[in-house]
Amino acid sequence: MSATTIATGHLRQHTIRRGWFLPILIVALVGMLLLGVGIGAVAVPPDVAIAIVLHKIGLLPEATMAQQQIAVLWNIRLPRVILGGLVGAALAVSGALLQAIFRNPLADPGLIGVSSGAALGAVFTIISGVAVFGIYTLPIAAFLSGILATVLIYRLSRRHGRTDVAMLLLVGLAINALAGAATGLLTYLADNDQLRSIVFWTMGGLGGALWETVLAAAPPILIALALAPRLGFALNLFALGETEARHLGVRTEWVKRAAVVLATLATGTAVALTGPIGFIGLIVPHIVRLAIGPDHRWLIPACALGGATLLVLADLLARTLAAPAEIPVGLFTAFAGGPFFLFLILRTRRHYGFGL
Repeated sequence: MSATTIATGHLRQHTIRRGWFLPILIVALVGMLLLGVGIGAVAVPPDVAIAIVLHKIGLLPEATMAQQQIAVLWNIRLPRVILGGLVGAALAVSGALLQAIFRNPLADPGLIGVSSGAALGAVFTIISGVAVFGIYTLPIAAFLSGILATVLIYRLSRRHGRTDVAMLLLVGLAINALAGAATGLLTYLADNDQLRSIVFWTMGGLGGALWETVLAAAPPILIALALAPRLGFALNLFALGETEARHLGVRTEWVKRAAVVLATLATGTAVALTGPIGFIGLIVPHIVRLAIGPDHRWLIPACALGGATLLVLADLLARTLAAPAEIPVGLFTAFAGGPFFLFLILRTRRHYGFGL
């Protein structure tokens, strides 16, 4: 059987799967949101959860719902699952964008320095005790330092008006190492109370979610999610190589800049508000790519839905498996994501005939 016939068969399979994969992801996300707000010490059935939301937004008059259920769902669980959905979508889409421009399946949002930069800003804020913006000082400092780290990496990787992707990767690794060393030094200088705050933040979690947090996260993340699919066709041509894409009319510098800006905006917001949560941006694009193929016009929206669903599920498991204690969701995704990613690597290697 020729390579062309095999490729045509794979393309046909991916085209068929796209017709049902996105609807399934939408249903899965809605179901996971209902489970996320319903499961816990105070049970809230799906019909009650929907009734409470409709009542709060003025579409349903006062109903016979327990005040405890209303308080728990509206003030604690709903902001948490919405923030989890936004953060999961942001990390997954950022991973898909960066894997496309780096043409490297191991690329993730951490490569452009936003996670390590945000961690450095957050730790510095905790150590210094600065509180210029009150409770918002830490996320603002984390966001700004993450953006500054990415801008520095991007500027250092430019030469003769162009951004070298290989240099972007290498400079990113160097800046990440420097930011990690500085973060480690500040952590070493911290006292016991500061150390607890640092450890809690760097593990990543959604426990501090409030409506104010959701309102802060939604605009930048939704802007990034809305604009990212517009790069889909150009990112498909990037798979041919930058030179070939340029010959086909793609403004490669603009596409690289747009992809980095959108990934930085989404990831910087997510990390600033929840701390670093690993593996979502690495695993979700792989799973979606295996299911529907590498067409970024479909891949990016599917990654948004898949990332949101996966992080809401991970947070639900993290807060219920060890109840009444709570596992930081960043630790949970690392423990679950590492073995799963190893499985994907071994599966791919067997598929392409590289041994076990």
